[in-house]
This record gives sequence, C-alpha cells and structure tokens, in this order.
Amino acid sequence: MIKLNYTFNNPQLLELALTQSGADAKHNNERLEFVGDRVLGLSVAALLYKMFPSEHEGELARRHAMLVSTETLASVAVRLGVAKHIRHGHMTAGRSQHMYADAMEAVFGAIFIDGGFDAAQKIIVDIWGELAAADITAPKDAKTALQELVQKADGGALPVYEYLEPTGASHKPTFNVRVTAMGHTATGSGASKKNASIAAAEELLKILAI
Repeated sequence: MIKLNYTFNNPQLLELALTQSGADAKHNNERLEFVGDRVLGLSVAALLYKMFPSEHEGELARRHAMLVSTETLASVAVRLGVAKHIRHGHMTAGRSQHMYADAMEAVFGAIFIDGGFDAAQKIIVDIWGELAAADITAPKDAKTALQELVQKADGGALPVYEYLEPTGASHKPTFNVRVTAMGHTATGSGASKKNASIAAAEELLKILAI
C-alpha cells in the first residue's frame, strides 16, 4: 500500500509513474519524472525560504541539495511504500536507489498533472517539512567537506576530480566521476556531472573516515 494521502482522479497516472523504462520502453515514468523533479525542487525551495529566514543563499542551497538528493528521495520512496510497487525490467546492481528516487519524482509529477501544483506542493511540504526540521544547522555539501578535510590534513592540497566516460542510454546518460585525494580514490555516478562529483566526494569521505 502506498501512503500518499492523495486520491487520483486518474489512477492510470499513478500506474504510469510507477513504470520504469526497463519494463515498458514506450509508456514509462520518464516524462512524469521530468515534471516531478521541477515540482519537488520549487516546493522544497519555497519551504526552506520560509523555514530558515536568516540563512543566506549558500546555506539554503546546501539544504536543498541534501533534501532533493537521490538518497533522500529513495528513503522517502521506501517509507511511503512507493518502492515496493515499481514495475521495472532488468536492474543492474547499485541502481535501486536511483530507480526509487526517479519513481518518487514521477509520482509528484503525476499528482501535479492530476490535481495541480497546490495538491503536489501540500504533500511535499508535509513530508519535507519534517525532514528539513530535523537538521538545525545547514549541512556542508560533500565537495566542500572533502576539500576542507584534505586542505587541513594534506598541507593545503586539493582533491582532484576526473570526469569519466558517461554510461547508459544516450538520451539519458549516467555521468561518472573519479576523485583522488590523500592517496585514496573513489568514484561516483549521477544524472549530471555535478551530482556525480558530489557522489564521488561522498564515497571518498567514507573511505577517509575509516
């Protein structure tokens, strides 16, 4: 059961939002995901603007990046029961979080198409208001945190990022980045070079913390 607190006028939109391209190359959730990503981004930005009136743009941006990240979206998809209802084809190892996150965005896109922006925003605010309130101080993004760690521990040196060949479909590539610092290397992937570099920084931070 999906715990959405929303009743679709057109239930087929929800079914489409839960259909991954691997299950149906023609009728899938990619277009709804495109819309849902924008609806989520604007809704969370407006929420943060109201919740944290004393924070500057950089702090709000870091909060926003964390709250709309693949990891956060995937965890929400699992909590709401969305993850259990996704129709997918062959799924490569390590792609489940991306699939959950994409479906969650597609569901918000479907609600927007079905009931309008206010309906989608209300649900997003109900969920993300709690998530945003859980962090009193604005988080540092992974790239900033890694840079500060390396500069302090390695005499002012900086992490080195290398952009690798994209993988996946040409119309929706997955970008891959390798980062090296303090004798260690990690890689990350994402829907954009920025997301991939952040993912790589997160992985290297985990290695350096051991």
